[in-house]
Amino acid sequence: MSSSPKTSNRSPPESTSDWSPDQYLLFRQARDRPIRDLIAFLGPDYAPKHITDLGCGPGTSTALLAARFPSAHLTGVDSSPAMLARARTALPSSVASFAQADVRTYLPDPHTTDLLFSNAVFHWLRTPERLPTITRLLRTLPKGGVLALQVPDNYDEPSHRAMREAAAAPGPWRAYFAALPPDKRPELDPVEPVVAYYDALRPHCSEVEIWTTQYVHVLEDHGGIVEWVKGTGLQPFVNALPEEDGVREGLLRAYRERLEEGYPRAGDGKVLLRYPRRFMVAVR
Repeated sequence: MSSSPKTSNRSPPESTSDWSPDQYLLFRQARDRPIRDLIAFLGPDYAPKHITDLGCGPGTSTALLAARFPSAHLTGVDSSPAMLARARTALPSSVASFAQADVRTYLPDPHTTDLLFSNAVFHWLRTPERLPTITRLLRTLPKGGVLALQVPDNYDEPSHRAMREAAAAPGPWRAYFAALPPDKRPELDPVEPVVAYYDALRPHCSEVEIWTTQYVHVLEDHGGIVEWVKGTGLQPFVNALPEEDGVREGLLRAYRERLEEGYPRAGDGKVLLRYPRRFMVAVR
């Protein structure tokens, strides 16, 4: 089944200073797969009463949680006003409430939260703060509480290696990246080894499960990869550049050229995007 974007009836794009729900939702069916897989792992008999969806984005993960746990009270948390606005239109207040917060400082209610759920959030944190943040959130849970999360593990995939290579290549965009302070660099830090997660969380848990799934998304062409990552990992690169003078377009061309080298076409002309994701479920 193709994961090509469906672009009909799209609303105007949001400001480039914030996340774009429209861009992110181009590949909703494919992006929903790891959410569904993580929910399924929790089992048919699991019945949390209070769920916090960390990094809820446009509400897709929150909606899937609501469908699976209809009697639970749901709270979606995200740092993006645009994403939260879309989430509030997608789900009525009777189903879920939403709050703007940063996962690095967010404090869930330690008395009521049964499940902390997180889809594709913690890879955005820098290495020094990632595991301490995850550990802190886990420790807020009561005994028997569950932290369930997944993060992309694609730092070394051609799609993400090409971002760094294109940004460092000669071109008018390079000066903009060089001027950024270290804490604003657009590339993400790689996900830590599995043992680092286990060693950080096991002292606070009765059980830790960790696994990796490599998804393969069938796209029409290399432009499909560009559109996919423009909603996620490529966005900080694009947003660091001015919209005028063709600087962004130049970077995107350089990026696509590298994608064409890294992803040979299949026999039917399609392009297969490998997308490994790390999953973890920890029981307090």
